[in-house]
Amino acid sequence: MTSPDHVFRKPWVACLLALACSQLAPADGPKRDPALIPRENAREGARDWQLTRVRVDGIDGFRSPWIEGYASKQSVKAGESVDFLVSTDPPGRFTIEVFRMGYYGGRGARLMRTLGPFEGKPQPTPKPGPKDIHECRWEKSATLTIPGDWPSGVYLGRLSLRPPDENSAPWQSYVVFVVRDDRPVDVLVQVSDNTWQAYNRWPTHYSVYTHPKGVQGPWAAVSFDRPYGREAQFRGVVDDPLTVGSGEFLPFEFPLAYFLEQHGYDVAYCSNSDMVTPDRALKAKAWISVGHDEYWDRRQYDSVVRLRDSGVSLLFLSGNSVCWVAPLTPSSDGQPARVMFRGGPYGGSYKYAERREREHGPFPERGPDEGYLMGARNVEPVNGGGDWVCARPEHWIFEGTGMAGGEHIPGLIGWEYHGDPPSDIPGLEVVGEGTALVGGVTPQRWSSTIYPGPKGNFVFNASTIFWAQGLSSPPGHTLPWTHWTRPHGPDDRVQRITHNLLRRAIKGPG
Repeated sequence: MTSPDHVFRKPWVACLLALACSQLAPADGPKRDPALIPRENAREGARDWQLTRVRVDGIDGFRSPWIEGYASKQSVKAGESVDFLVSTDPPGRFTIEVFRMGYYGGRGARLMRTLGPFEGKPQPTPKPGPKDIHECRWEKSATLTIPGDWPSGVYLGRLSLRPPDENSAPWQSYVVFVVRDDRPVDVLVQVSDNTWQAYNRWPTHYSVYTHPKGVQGPWAAVSFDRPYGREAQFRGVVDDPLTVGSGEFLPFEFPLAYFLEQHGYDVAYCSNSDMVTPDRALKAKAWISVGHDEYWDRRQYDSVVRLRDSGVSLLFLSGNSVCWVAPLTPSSDGQPARVMFRGGPYGGSYKYAERREREHGPFPERGPDEGYLMGARNVEPVNGGGDWVCARPEHWIFEGTGMAGGEHIPGLIGWEYHGDPPSDIPGLEVVGEGTALVGGVTPQRWSSTIYPGPKGNFVFNASTIFWAQGLSSPPGHTLPWTHWTRPHGPDDRVQRITHNLLRRAIKGPG
């Protein structure tokens, strides 16, 4: 019998393999490896990665001063280093367990490394700077150089106090960062960390919404150089102290990552700041916006337009997306893309953009009409909830769902959405439409759309922050609710629509 090793020594086999590999990626760049994510998720997952002992400073508090921290970068590549800056008050020893988030047989995470123990100390709460910015200048507690075999993903570092005795509380919180890569992939997911930071109130009430001048103007700036407080941008959406330090990843975005990795998609991840140029995403077949993706640097917009025009399919599995121009600027010590503010509305000359300018400006920047990118726009009022309703059951996105026209997916619309699609986008189709109730009583129309790109690709707009809630409910995830309505969790119709979209995007034209 001929052994497999002997077969692969045959010259003609080697030539065929070399030819195949040469088609996967440029000779001087990373190679395509579609089995990377299935291999990674076959590894043993962690049984203990969630926060168990959490404390915030009061019923209406956002921070956990007993132990809290942040990462020095939104994203980092293999071979690069990221610092962890941690404060413990009172002083105490702590460890950092670094987990990669994924499927892992249903456990949701894998322990990649444990750092420490370290001697922690109180670090100062910064005084407000220009535009009420709170920019920490903490001493670094630990540095991690990302190993070359760590896959792209969303990573949580669990900070755990090591109490001196059994009578002391071992409090915990998270830090969060993205490991990115440059390899060609089928799917690239952009986390919505600009929006996480815009709503982050740490240490007390210092988000872009809490300046004394009002909630919608350009006068408040926020820094990534501070911990993420408890996710509480709207107390009626998710009020879960188990998210402390992780931004909005666990409630709004983890269900997508869990679903993609459960089903073996060739996926990589990036931050909003990684999209100020299109280079990384041009190596993907499909690009995804997920959850609440409200704040975009204008360079992100131009990059995603470039993706569409270059043949990458765009999936806006998100709501309230591309709403505000959010210039990313350096920190006071010169680190790039660590400060942002609300620079002005997207919308071009669309009526709601004009209204925002008139009522909350003047703004220093203005973005184009996002409807011509996404296929639908931000509308006002935008806060509400309702059912996602099938409008074109014969469309290919509904293949295999069994959905009929007018069929409802309960609670999937919310808490913000898109509507009023431009009427002059060639080939645009409204595939879902219905009514959201604002405050539970006032009706507002929403629209889910799809339109063809120039190279056999497409742009899909799910028109809801809650789309990922229909994909999975991983460990550590809490279903959100708002405006007297809520999504119901995983739904086989949402799952099949998403599979149809991804498979078409990956397969390409024809």
